[in-house]
Amino acid sequence: MSNNSITYLFPFRRVKFTDFGQIKNFKGKTALIAETEPDLRFNPICHECGSEADGIHSWHRRPLYDLPIGSNPVKILYNYRKIECDTCDKIKVEDLNVTDAGGPKITNRMAQYIYDLCDKMTVDEVAEHLGLDPKTVKNVEKQFLKEEYGETDFSHSGYLAVDEISVGKYHEYMTVVLDFSTGRVIWVGNDRKFETLNKFFKKMPSDKIKQIEAVAMDMWNPYIKAVKSWCPQASIVFDKYHIISDFNDVIDQVRRNEQNKESLSKQQKDVIKGNRWLLLKNKENLKKDQKPELDELLRLNKNLFKVYILKEELKYIWKQNSEKEMKKAIKDWCLKALRTNLKPVIKFVKKIQDHLDGVLEYVNHQIHTSKLEGVNNKIKEIKRSAYGFHDDNYFKLKIKNAFPGN
Repeated sequence: MSNNSITYLFPFRRVKFTDFGQIKNFKGKTALIAETEPDLRFNPICHECGSEADGIHSWHRRPLYDLPIGSNPVKILYNYRKIECDTCDKIKVEDLNVTDAGGPKITNRMAQYIYDLCDKMTVDEVAEHLGLDPKTVKNVEKQFLKEEYGETDFSHSGYLAVDEISVGKYHEYMTVVLDFSTGRVIWVGNDRKFETLNKFFKKMPSDKIKQIEAVAMDMWNPYIKAVKSWCPQASIVFDKYHIISDFNDVIDQVRRNEQNKESLSKQQKDVIKGNRWLLLKNKENLKKDQKPELDELLRLNKNLFKVYILKEELKYIWKQNSEKEMKKAIKDWCLKALRTNLKPVIKFVKKIQDHLDGVLEYVNHQIHTSKLEGVNNKIKEIKRSAYGFHDDNYFKLKIKNAFPGN
């Protein structure tokens, strides 16, 4: 190898470069290669504890990938020593501030470059760009994420939002705990059971638990039970968007029941079947040509007309200014809903009445879980990388990284 003076491109303080050269046709490109050895002007130090050591145990060599120069990959032939560390009382790798001992075969600055790229690109895209194994890229990003998010930061604003997110085809879920005020994902756990949220509160310091003022959630009994068990002082606020979404499910059930009635003609059934989304869509989001179709559908079927009106009126419950006004609005709405004599509607009314206190708490704490919809949307992007499914911990770290808060 020729001895070119390009050491300024490799600002590693504790090593010196002894040779430079090229490798032709390295993964389809011309790679630059450099060889290093420890700079003997420095006493060797232990990678583990940082103590200086006198005894050299053995010499070793391994290749490292470094930052590319232009379009050329760079490979370093890295010579280093194992030392006899008196402080650790073990044989340790010396720290030359080039690469982390035992880590992937890349320099520290290459690792930082990979991590920065992962913020804008998928693991596979970064691997292809740099000519690396995708597993190497994934492990580098995971290590950085662990350093930043591995330990749960339980600090919060006093207002939390809890919801499940779908992560698989077969009813696989994770539970996400979000700081409502900052938008930061505090914690992610497997499944959506009582035990899931119980793990979160079990790890949470008692002073942080006492600071929780209110928690927004769906009417999901395992979550309710966990919050009441650990922080009875906190108000439970049932999320208005989940409630409205649940009533959309009621509308769809009524639609299916009407569609299956034998008294209807085939044409009537086809109209009801083909206009499902018109019933579920918010009125203000309808396109101009969809409004006449909706009007015709509601004119055609009285029961669908009834539940559609109930859906529009349900939203006004959360526009009340006091608990008294909201309670009256809920009571009036429930009476109107019960008069329909439709089983799915009656079942929904009972659910609201059974959870009335949590619905009314919205007046005192106007929090909800809609911010977690952003988590769901981001997860769809993260899913593009298959590593998100094979490594739960990595997947959770990616979610935290996507929502660090304000």
